[in-house]
Amino acid sequence: MSFVWPLALLGLLIVPLALFAYLAVQRRRPQYAARFTNLDLLANVVDKTPGWRRHVPSALYLLALVGLLTALARPQMTLATPKEEATVLLVMDVSGSMNAEDVEPTRMAAAQLAGKTLVEALPEGFRIGLITFSTGTRTLVEPTTDRELVNNALDSLVPNGGTAMGDAIVHAVESARLLQNDGVLSSTSSVTPSSTPDRRNERAAGDEAEDEPVIIILLSDGFNTAGSTDPLDATESAIEAGLPIFTIALGTPDGVALVTDSQGRQRTVRVPPDEETLAEIAELTEARFFSAPTAEELQSVYEDLGSKIGYDEEQREITVGFVAAAAALVVAAGGLSLLWFNRFP
Repeated sequence: MSFVWPLALLGLLIVPLALFAYLAVQRRRPQYAARFTNLDLLANVVDKTPGWRRHVPSALYLLALVGLLTALARPQMTLATPKEEATVLLVMDVSGSMNAEDVEPTRMAAAQLAGKTLVEALPEGFRIGLITFSTGTRTLVEPTTDRELVNNALDSLVPNGGTAMGDAIVHAVESARLLQNDGVLSSTSSVTPSSTPDRRNERAAGDEAEDEPVIIILLSDGFNTAGSTDPLDATESAIEAGLPIFTIALGTPDGVALVTDSQGRQRTVRVPPDEETLAEIAELTEARFFSAPTAEELQSVYEDLGSKIGYDEEQREITVGFVAAAAALVVAAGGLSLLWFNRFP
């Protein structure tokens, strides 16, 4: 919690003074009773002492005072507010190393299942696009609100080829820029048609609304082994465009996969994820890096991402809440005083 006028909290010094004054008055009460010399008669005249109930209304008034004095400082809280619209580009590695079985049942199967978790975790107004990369890159699904379309595309993925991570970043950034400028991807992309043509019509009609944010999620399970661009060099374009790239390293350092070499022979090779590069990409673009050595952790990562991406954190003033609580305490104190003693304290 923070405060717009923190110096106003100095007013809370009144509270201990008020408490001290109340206690001092309570200590003097026996002295007034002692002045009545006929104590037997006093017992018949005065009702039975209210005990602890006598202090309850005063305590409630004191708490109300705390609430009002705190309200003067105009308290604020950081609250999570759901975003109405955004576009998420899921960039998935489909290289041959995704056949590795260190993540059960395979890296590819775990990524497909977790991808569906992300799709379901995002708010309904979000569009989701799917970009895949191995030796080359392509847009498999243009951003859409049709969850079933994206899930079907995830089911169709087949691991093969090398890992062109740098080219994939360049492709995703170019796609994001096209979305921000025109609302659609390039007509030359290999895409599945979007189920939201109304968005494109609005843009074509000259809709001047602010561009919705575009967020890139990059999942990879290996080092860059193909393509023409180094991943960190490609990240520079994302930095210039102000695009966050959340990165996920799938797999373990001891993962192995059966791959086919250039001569058509199959051999088993180690395929550890490049966590260092992925972490640096996330840091440079002011996003977050996640390590997912198991299918369960990958599921958890996507669930976490869905909640973080779908909400904004913003400061909201909650002065009204403190004033309302103070008013309720005053009413409660007055009501109890009337109920128990037929008077206000």
